[in-house]
Formats: sequence, C-alpha cells, structure tokens
Amino acid sequence: MKKIDNFKFISTAKGDKGNSKNYSNEELSKSDILFDTLGTIDELSSILGLLFHYAENKDEIKTIQKTLQHINSLIATTDETIRKSKLVQIRIEDIVYLEQKEQALLKDGKIEPIFVLPGSDTTLIGAYYDLARSVARRSERSVVRFIEKNKRTDLDFCLKYLNRLSDLLFIYARSLA
Repeated sequence: MKKIDNFKFISTAKGDKGNSKNYSNEELSKSDILFDTLGTIDELSSILGLLFHYAENKDEIKTIQKTLQHINSLIATTDETIRKSKLVQIRIEDIVYLEQKEQALLKDGKIEPIFVLPGSDTTLIGAYYDLARSVARRSERSVVRFIEKNKRTDLDFCLKYLNRLSDLLFIYARSLA
C-alpha cells in the first residue's frame, strides 16, 4: 500500500499492466477465466449484500455470502495441498441447507411451472432476488468453463451449490409476489 502525505491508498499499481495474482501467488492475465469466475461470484455476493438490507432472512443471506467466499477461495487456489488443508471445503451439508430452505418455501406455496418475466410478478425485493438468481446462473456457467479449462475435479460441490442457490433464489422471488 502506498502512503502519500498521511493518506493510505489501496492501489499498488501492480495490476496496471493487465495482470493479477491468484491465491497461490501465480501471476495471470486479468482476462483469464479465473478472474471472470471470481468476479461473477463476487457480483452475486454483492447483490446478496443489497438484499440483506431489504430481506427478513438476513442470517441466511450472510451464510450464503460466506459460502460464496469459500467457493472463491477454492477456485482461486491452485495448490492442492493448501486447498485441502487450509481452506473451508464445500460439503454436502451446504447443499442440503439450500435444499431444505427451498423445500420449506415450496411447502408454504405452489410455484407455477411457467416462464416469468423477472421482476414483473414480484415486489421490489422479489426483483432483486431475480437479479441475484440470474447472476447465480451466470456464476455457475463460469465455474463450468473454469473447471473444463483447468481440469479441476475438486469443485463438484461448488458447482452443485451454485445450481441449488439459483433454484432457491428463483423460489424466493416467486414467493414474494
């Protein structure tokens, strides 16, 4: 961090040439699918952060955001030893958590099996859930491309989590109509 006249700046200028480092400290082009994937998941977490201020399920949203951070850490770390020994793993319990939330919502109301225009049949918060859902699906597609490019076989639960999350966000949007 640079310091100029008692002001601190977060900018290091190291990325000015179009490169950045992953969590394993390897330098890559910012155009690498890694950064697109991490950025899309971060965008999803930011939208959930916006939802946090409107939604009643604040604890659930924070839990999901923390899990998304764990997913990003796993994706951004190439060293398998570090991934397995120091990083929080996504487990089947994380996926079951989302499935249970989904089932609880479906128990309270029926979701029609039709296509809907996002935001059109919901409240403002429902529209935000629609936005989060669409970014969750984009995150999922990006993770698939990342897995395919890097031949990562350790991210199956991350992919399943994102898939279940997009379903849950869809149900939230519909249940708030």
